[in-house]
Amino acid sequence: MSQITDPAPVHTFPRLGWVDDLLFPALRTAVEALPAAESRVASYHRGWCEADGTETPASSAGRGKSVRPALTLLSAVAVGGPPSIAVPGAVAVELVHDFTLIHDDVIDGDALRRHRPAVWSLFGTPAAVLTGDALLVMAMRALAAAPPRRAGAAVQELVAALHELMEGQSLDVAFEKRHEVSVAQYLAMAEGKTGALMGCACALGGVLAGADSARVRGLREFGRRLGVAFQCADDVLGIWGRTSRSGKPVGADLAARKKSLPVVAALAGTGAASERLRDLYRSTSPLDEQDVEVARRLVEEAGGRDTAEQEARRQMTAALRSLSFAQPTADAYRQLHDIAQAMTRREI
Repeated sequence: MSQITDPAPVHTFPRLGWVDDLLFPALRTAVEALPAAESRVASYHRGWCEADGTETPASSAGRGKSVRPALTLLSAVAVGGPPSIAVPGAVAVELVHDFTLIHDDVIDGDALRRHRPAVWSLFGTPAAVLTGDALLVMAMRALAAAPPRRAGAAVQELVAALHELMEGQSLDVAFEKRHEVSVAQYLAMAEGKTGALMGCACALGGVLAGADSARVRGLREFGRRLGVAFQCADDVLGIWGRTSRSGKPVGADLAARKKSLPVVAALAGTGAASERLRDLYRSTSPLDEQDVEVARRLVEEAGGRDTAEQEARRQMTAALRSLSFAQPTADAYRQLHDIAQAMTRREI
């Protein structure tokens, strides 16, 4: 069992209806501008339609939590700009996020996403890859359409983030074949795979609002640290969460012998639990449900869960410290703080 005796309270996501009001008309326009086949697949991925293209009822259409777009729009507000000026950035980061999710499911073989069959499992791998590529192109197009005096810097920000994201994803795949991965190596990977795009989301709000480089840097670092904290928390949910809440099979990462942070930390231990876990991970036999349950227990006994939870808190502290360097308005700081808390202290 976890050794934390005073667990952090669970935070619910702030109401982001105003973000949806600004984001979704432009987001729908971007998705509908894709070729017909890719547009239908992307719309299904977002929960806007069924696999056959039948529109999903408005009451049940999935919108997600719009976290990254919210960070973009609030970052613009934080430096004194109107949220509307950052809509191209919000659209771009949401499209890139969807691109990464669709491709991640292909790479990981995850058959469930947002409580529905993942795109590749329903439409096939070629359709999933093409749709992801199309979303990436449309993201660049959306950002290039920002006001000319800021579009160039915004595109450069996104390109830099994409480069880091690619490197982080490459490391994540490479880790699956390594017997030994250190916590430091894992965190460097997470900073690229997850932190880069979240940092970009925040920086784009500042760039599009015309903030100076120091304030943009503070926003970017806030997002990067928040992204790593989110990944740490997500790794915990991937092992000890519930499919009914996450929308993905809990324990799938263990079954696939993925090296999430709790696993990396547990494998680095010297006790009996770490040794048994290393034997499980180095075995070539498939892990059944009983093996996964054993692995889950061993990771916790070896201190992997505690390490991940502590690292999430450490990254969160660093994120809020960086946010203060951006000199945000009081209301924007409060909203960004609330979103950050909700992202890293979700209910298991």
